[in-house]
Amino acid sequence: MTGKYELFKSSGHFYFRLKAGNGEPILRSQAYAQKSGAENGIASVRRHSPHDQYYDRKTSTSGDPYFNLMASNGQVIGTSEMYSSTSARETGINSVKTNGPVAPVVDLT
Repeated sequence: MTGKYELFKSSGHFYFRLKAGNGEPILRSQAYAQKSGAENGIASVRRHSPHDQYYDRKTSTSGDPYFNLMASNGQVIGTSEMYSSTSARETGINSVKTNGPVAPVVDLT
């Protein structure tokens, strides 16, 4: 089963999230003022997600592993969910690498 991007609007801002084939969210965006900004964010995920050097592996203050997908200019494109272990985080990264470049966009706006 293939993943998908969901493009949506909430509280006057546009967002996207990338979901894995099982429906679980694996990456979420920041807020964008314009729909075109969120669409550009999806295009950036498509370009950067296959390449490991754009994944910033992090640990939250409560000790939960997560990651940011970074653009080549150093800006955060998207942030993962919190994971229970570093191996689960790596599974999430692999899912973004697989789904990010090819997932279709579902426009919920």
